[in-house]
Amino acid sequence: MRMVSWNFEDEENLEKMVERGRKKLKWAEDHMLVLRRVWDERLKGKPFEGMRISMALHPEAKTCVLALYLARAGAEVRLAACNPFSTDDDVVAALISDGPENLKVRARRGESEEEYWEALSWTLEQKPHLILDDGGDLTKIVVENPFSFPELMGISEETTTGIIRARAFEREGRLPVPVMDVNGAGMKRLFDNRFGTGQSTLDGVLRTTNLLIAGKRVVVAGFGHCGRGIAMRMRGMGARVAVAEVEPVRASEALLEGYEVGRMEELLPHADMVITATGMRDVVRREHIPLLKDGVVLANAGHFNVEIDMDGLAEEAVEVREARDYVREYVFSDGGRAYLLAEGRLVNLVGGQGHPVEIMDLSFSLQALSLLYLKERGQDLPPRVIEIPEEVDRKVAEYFLKARGVEIDRLTEEQVRYLEEG
Repeated sequence: MRMVSWNFEDEENLEKMVERGRKKLKWAEDHMLVLRRVWDERLKGKPFEGMRISMALHPEAKTCVLALYLARAGAEVRLAACNPFSTDDDVVAALISDGPENLKVRARRGESEEEYWEALSWTLEQKPHLILDDGGDLTKIVVENPFSFPELMGISEETTTGIIRARAFEREGRLPVPVMDVNGAGMKRLFDNRFGTGQSTLDGVLRTTNLLIAGKRVVVAGFGHCGRGIAMRMRGMGARVAVAEVEPVRASEALLEGYEVGRMEELLPHADMVITATGMRDVVRREHIPLLKDGVVLANAGHFNVEIDMDGLAEEAVEVREARDYVREYVFSDGGRAYLLAEGRLVNLVGGQGHPVEIMDLSFSLQALSLLYLKERGQDLPPRVIEIPEEVDRKVAEYFLKARGVEIDRLTEEQVRYLEEG
């Protein structure tokens, strides 16, 4: 396996890099207990033998463990990044050094836009049977070239953003194959989006800024599962949290959870920190810039770097400089400053290490089982967004509890009859 978009001339530094990556991979695999059970019960028999799987995810340790399991299960796997800044280079170097011949990767941290799209297209050159997507960019390529993938059985999508795009393609009648909504599974949206994004966003902010959270006024834009998690963790650190939300039911929930709720224009002048998690563009817009408090920290936890108007920040600023790694300072004509984290990209991955291992263990177990489901039944499914079957979601939950030595009650026969009889 020798496919990557960067090269090293210094062999000594490369070996050190590979060794760091090996340690990260081993640490992740040792703590992914649910995926190990999926391997023992469903993947060990090589059910993907002869299959080609193309993946666009964040190539860090947890993702690469999933790629390894799929390759061990017999698939020809190609992996690229779904974000130009989310690759962990030492993990990719270890994967290239030690990985099996049927697993190839093309990714590096800081890819140019051109390199990014070239790598995505490269994953699809093998004419995949199955696609694992994160954000919908591979799906977009397939939709735009529907006759180029005659053997494609289905796509498994990881994120809210990707499902929003897939549903738009479905409404337009352009989806050529079924798309599994892994993001909609209970074991994904309840835990990955809330506990995973909550902790990893906090981690990304702390790593990039080294600032105190306690006592600060933090505005969270969006109160979906991701926004809930961010608000919960920020409040847990002692922040005074306010929520900006466009959907009235979610706004009501935030209010009853004890958060201040208001319009962005009302909340920004008092905010020490603003974190967007909506999946929508232009959440912090040019018109908001004059309202920003001096020294405000701006961060994004949504999939794409479109939620904060970076062009507007640059054009309104009289000076732009790098204050520290992944912190860009914008100075305005009135002397006010704003600090943008991670170039407006996913702060939890660019500035941190992504979701905790145990959280991605759940998500990637769902992904592995979803790919198996598509392999077995994809040709019988309509070309639309498909919900994760309840039995798959429950199986992952059962694996999760068993891996932690937890037993739960079962309904008695009398209770089952009571439910059946109404």
